[in-house]
This record gives sequence, structure tokens and C-alpha cells, in this order.
Amino acid sequence: MSKAELLFLNNKDMEKLGVENMEDTIRDVERAYVLTHQGDILAPGKCVMRWGDTPEDENQFGRINAMPGYIGGEYDMAGIKWIGSGPHNYQKGLPRASVTVILNDPDTKLPVCVADGTTVSAKRTGAGGGVAVKLLARQDARVMTICGAGAQGRTQLEAAMVVRPQLEKIYVYDIMMEHSQRFVDEMSAKYPQLELVAVEHPETAACESDIIVCATMANEPFIQADWLKPGVLLMNLADYEVTYDCVRKADKIVVDHWDTIKHRMISTVALMWNEGMVKEEDICAQLGEILLGTKTGRDDDGQIIYFNAVGTGILDLAVLTRLYRKALKLGIGTILPYWE
Repeated sequence: MSKAELLFLNNKDMEKLGVENMEDTIRDVERAYVLTHQGDILAPGKCVMRWGDTPEDENQFGRINAMPGYIGGEYDMAGIKWIGSGPHNYQKGLPRASVTVILNDPDTKLPVCVADGTTVSAKRTGAGGGVAVKLLARQDARVMTICGAGAQGRTQLEAAMVVRPQLEKIYVYDIMMEHSQRFVDEMSAKYPQLELVAVEHPETAACESDIIVCATMANEPFIQADWLKPGVLLMNLADYEVTYDCVRKADKIVVDHWDTIKHRMISTVALMWNEGMVKEEDICAQLGEILLGTKTGRDDDGQIIYFNAVGTGILDLAVLTRLYRKALKLGIGTILPYWE
């Protein structure tokens, strides 16, 4: 048997490779969306292993998801994202999410890299939101509300600041006010030019906002349609966070990847599709189509746009492949004998 080696990259290796760089991550995510629309990927779908039978059980006891895929183009890499979500990890001083990514050579199919993908996962999800803001938010957007003061809220703000650096005021809402205030304290130090405000209820903030980001664990909608002002971009990035009427009120429905959203079946627009309230033709565009120029994003400043994303492992593979190749060039990481 011929010998085979793989590269192991832990969290510190990933930091050395620049995993925190949001601009680079946004570029990878844009390319992944384009390659997805061009059909230069393989994405068998997400396998969800839940503890419990309902979304409420899942949010209490957690899950582990497997997301295999192949991305072509300049990446030309196969692999799998294996992500665990432990809702009570914070009680043990651990992050909610832990991610392991395995990269496989698309020719031999052998593993070539095992990496900590926890930060990649958070950053690429924020980057996906950043691409949506870039393509769908008003150019003169000044006010944003972030619902959910966790890791995703932080990376959504980071990505938004890359593509809309003129933002001035950020409202932060979380069901736990102390989390909102901690978010405000941390992000005020990072973005001293911003006015960050923690709010007890999202209504007043949402009514004022040009962009509303929902990245929560909500099982019941908390954003109402009559809060949406003309020109707002409403981003439903997790579960059933906004009412059906919010989607009905939107002039456009835009998604990251429609088939994946239907497969996951947790977001507002997916539930509406399942109940026959949203048709295939109601989906105005996927992000890859807008990036390629075959569909338009925002057509005028008065449009209300509803955006939903569920994400795919392809995004993680794009980012990890770039960092893996950088690691090989720089000699970062630990070479492990796979076959001796």
C-alpha cells in the first residue's frame, strides 16, 4: 500500500492563515454561489441528526449535521462539513457550534486535510448575509436591526460593515437583554463610529431600519409585516422568525439556494411553500443568478425585499480549500500519516 498523508489544522493554525478575514470570505462565498448556479458543484443535501422529534427538542437538546459536497472551478475540492450544535455548551464554557471539515482529493477521493471549521462556519454565514446586503439593501442604508445577539449576529454585522460601511446606527435585540448589552459593548469597541443600541423589543427598531437581520433560535415569528417600511431588506437567516404576512408584503423574494431551503423546511418561506402559499415562480432570484447578472437584485429604493438563506457546506469547502492551499505554501499545520 502506498503511503498517504493529510494535513491537520487546528484553531490556532486557522488564525495564522487569516480565517478572520471577512473580505476574503465574502469573495469565496460569492464564487461558491456563482459555481452553484452554474452547476459546477455536487451537493447531495444536508443530513440532520436531531436529539428529539420537534424543532423545540432540537433547540433544547441539539443536533449534528453532515453536509457533503464538491465544488469545482478554481477550488476543485470535495469534502464534508460535520457540525455539532450544543445549546447548553455555554454552561461549560464552550461555543454552541463546533465544526470539523474534511477535504478529499476529487481524483483519488482520499482525505487530504482535517480542519477546525468553527470560525469558517461563522464567518461564511456572515459573509452570505453580507452578499445579500451588497446585492439587495439600499445603497444609502443607514440603520440596521440585528435580532439575535450571538455569534451569528456578530458576523452579520461584520459583513454588513464591509459592504455598507456607511451604516450609522445598529439596534440589537435578544430575548436576553444582558446578551444584547454585551453585544453592544463588544461591537462598540470594534466599531466606534457606530451608534449601537440594545432594545427590549424589536418593534421600534425594526420600523426605523433599512436592514433587519434575524439570526435567532425562534420557533414563533416575532417580526410583524406592519413594521416593514418601504425599501427595507428583511433577512430571515434561521427558522420561523417572521410572519407569513412579512413575505406577502415583500415586493421580491430572494434566496441563497431554493432547493436547500425547501429541504431544510424550517424558515418562513419554506413553510409557506409547503402549505401552497408560495409558488416556485414567486421566488424572484437566487444570489448566484444576481451575481451572474441573469436576474436583478434591488430595482428601486422603495422595494421591500425578503431574503432567506439556509447555507450549504459548499461555502465552507470554498473557504477551507483556499486556506488549506495557503497552509501548504506557508508550512502551517501538522502533517499526519494516514497510511504508513
